[in-house]
Parts: sequence; structure tokens; C-alpha cells
Amino acid sequence: MNDLIKKQLQDAQANMDKAIDHCEAELTKIRAGKASAGMLDGIFVDYYGSATGLSQVASINTPDARTLLVQPWEKNMLVPIERAIMEANIGINPQNDGVVIRLVVPPLTEERRRELVKKVKEEAERGKITVRNIRKDANEKIKKLKGESVSDDEIKTGEAEVQKITDAYIIKIDKHSEAKEKDIMTV
Repeated sequence: MNDLIKKQLQDAQANMDKAIDHCEAELTKIRAGKASAGMLDGIFVDYYGSATGLSQVASINTPDARTLLVQPWEKNMLVPIERAIMEANIGINPQNDGVVIRLVVPPLTEERRRELVKKVKEEAERGKITVRNIRKDANEKIKKLKGESVSDDEIKTGEAEVQKITDAYIIKIDKHSEAKEKDIMTV
């Protein structure tokens, strides 16, 4: 296979890896009724005038399956952390005892579980769309190589390879999605 086509395949695969990583990260943020430090990713606290990730100003622990414990490294950060968690609207009310902030994750209702499964499916579909767009871009780049000493057969082979890679990544997204759905629906 032509080196130019190999390069396009490697680029497509690297971009699809990034798409999968992003999809996994988004799926992790969807809570399944169990406490996980990842639920607080994306929450930023006002730390001396600059927005700083919560994990950078406090330690986050899960003492049990339903509780998150946020312990700031500076005591004066308790109120800004509590405010940031409330503003993030993650569906959990923080309890500040003056030393740590406790977040008790409520058990999920059947209706809420169905909503979360719907959200998982939407996120998985977004991931698939991203992978398909990467496939389309890779195929276009391969077709543009026609004038650069690349034969029609090599272009067809390259496009077939891109399709194989795409199919593999779509299956990966489906597996992550199914695992997350099962996790959410498990009572």
C-alpha cells in the first residue's frame, strides 16, 4: 500500500481514537446511581480570580457507593466549592460541615434511569457521527491523492481500509454504550 495512503489511515485512526476517548469521557459523566469522582469533572471553582478544576483545589474521595467527599486543601475554599457544585446543577445538593463537603448520590428512579439511557444513546450517536465524519474526511483526502502517483486500485484499497477502521470504532462505541446502559439499568 502506498505510503501516502498509510499516512491518511494513521491520521484517521488517531482522530477516531480521540473521538472514542471523548465519547467515553462523556459517558462517564452520566451517573449510574453510584458515586464516582468523575461526576465532578468539568466543575470549575473560582480560585483567587481564576477558574480552576475542582480536583486541583480539593481531594475527592468515595467512602462508599453513594457518597462523595470533597476535602479542600485550603479551608477558605469550602464556600466557593459548594457554590460551584450547586451552579453545576448535577442533581446533588452539597452538605458543608465546615471541614468537608459531602455529596450523597440519591438512588435513581425507573423514570430517571430511562432518561439517562436516552442520554447515553444520544452521546453514543454523537460519537458515531464524529467517527463517520472522520471517515468521510479520510476518504476525501485519499481521493485527492489520485494525481500523486497513486493508482485507482490503491485508492479503492485505502477507502476499504478506512471503512474497516470505521466499522471497528463504531462497534467500540456500541460496546461502551451497552455497558453504560446495563450499568444504569442495574438496580
